[in-house]
Amino acid sequence: MPHTADMQVEAWSPTAAGCIGEAVRGVVEGFADTSGAAVVGDRAYTTTAESDEDLLVSVLEEVVYRMDADDEIPLDVEVEAIRPTGDGRGLSVRFRMADAGTAVAVGAVPKAVSLHGLHLRCGPGGWTCRVTLDV
Repeated sequence: MPHTADMQVEAWSPTAAGCIGEAVRGVVEGFADTSGAAVVGDRAYTTTAESDEDLLVSVLEEVVYRMDADDEIPLDVEVEAIRPTGDGRGLSVRFRMADAGTAVAVGAVPKAVSLHGLHLRCGPGGWTCRVTLDV
């Protein structure tokens, strides 16, 4: 990114849920080597939103929150679409988390998800997304 305090991630998958999972993996790989990190357990997260892009933001904000509040970093993520009650969309997310202190830093840690340039959409080759994070 032209701005030194930003990290941009692009991801793709056959499904929207899969694309969000790939975005999480891309964000983590952008700042940490987790190959030797110590597993602390699984964490479940459910979110609903009015748009697919809002779901992407919600999941990435959860990643940032877990790093800040619990000092945990995702080693892996499983994302499944759910049908929420009422209008909107929903996701069930399961993170395999590690102690962030046991990961090796390879870049600046994200502090927030930016809405600038955000997209998550379906095209002829499947779902693609782009998201910028403040670091």
